[in-house]
Amino acid sequence: MTITNAGALPDSATGKPAKRRRYRGIDQLGGVDRLVIILMVVVPSLLLVWLVWFPAIASVVLSFTNWDGIGPLSSIKFIGLKNYSDVVTIYPPFWPAVQHNLIWLAVFFLIATPLGIFFAVLLDREMRGSRFYQTAIYLPVVLSLALTGFIWQLIYSKDQGLINGLTGSTIDWYGDPRYNLWAALLAATWKQTGYVMLLYLAGLKGVDPSLREAAKVDGANERQTFFRVVFPVMAPINIIVLVITVIESLRAFDLVWVINKGRNGLELIATLVTQNVVGEASRIGFGSALATFMLIISTVLIAVYLRIVMREQR
Repeated sequence: MTITNAGALPDSATGKPAKRRRYRGIDQLGGVDRLVIILMVVVPSLLLVWLVWFPAIASVVLSFTNWDGIGPLSSIKFIGLKNYSDVVTIYPPFWPAVQHNLIWLAVFFLIATPLGIFFAVLLDREMRGSRFYQTAIYLPVVLSLALTGFIWQLIYSKDQGLINGLTGSTIDWYGDPRYNLWAALLAATWKQTGYVMLLYLAGLKGVDPSLREAAKVDGANERQTFFRVVFPVMAPINIIVLVITVIESLRAFDLVWVINKGRNGLELIATLVTQNVVGEASRIGFGSALATFMLIISTVLIAVYLRIVMREQR
């Protein structure tokens, strides 16, 4: 009979006592290891505070002031809710920007997301060339802004663009306010679809195959299996895509700014913030009020998302 140490299990091959695994706390580590762990925790935390929390808090504080970014900090005067009142009542681009952001959200939700789901379902079937199609659909997500703008400029150019060349028209797709929002939305949907596709494709790969088999045994067709079995199982992915879609529609900025700096029919809240904070107006307090509107909306969405996730984990 082999006697082992307390907490140790005998090795099945040799019959000798197995070595006990010992887990050391940070107080039992060497000086170098302890320093590395502390730096790995402290440095990212400081960067998070400096690059995220400090600017966010500063924006909220400055939104109650009339600071123009030029005078010293001692010249700042607190004016209460005047900036917020001016944004809502006497700032003409604000409500068109809100409307455009809502349109952006609707297009992402009703077009980009269903397209992403559709492509994910097709690629999940492991058809021939699926790796190529997956790369082709996801490629717009990783392309640089400059390259994306160049590609769509070749399509939308008034004089030498692909659309006008095929149709024989002379429409200024980026300059005419009747068309430029929809032209920008098409380009944005092109990028967003690949992002949604990748998220749902990862979710489909994680669905238990036995669920599909059970639904097939019960007589469900592919459409019924997806909407009644597979789609509800991917509830966490659905929530993530919903939150990402809302946030992406709120922070839509880059493509619109490249086109015409968010003017002449392409007003968005994010471009208004940039125009007032770093533009010719240099109204830091007013621009911070606009940024605070975006911060509040994003915070509410994140809070709702975290509450749902924590409730599911319980």
